[in-house]
Amino acid sequence: MTPPCKHPIVKIVAREDDVEFVECQSCREVFDSAELVDIANEEADPGSETGPDE
Repeated sequence: MTPPCKHPIVKIVAREDDVEFVECQSCREVFDSAELVDIANEEADPGSETGPDE
């Protein structure tokens, strides 16, 4: 089983309204750029899976 890709290099592939879609150059996954921010936040603080009020 391979570890999940951390999407080290991405490029913008589409823009729609206020959303940018990016493609990971390593695994070719396409996702909303906001998800990339979420991934970075999870890596920075892996123990905080609860919301701010919890």
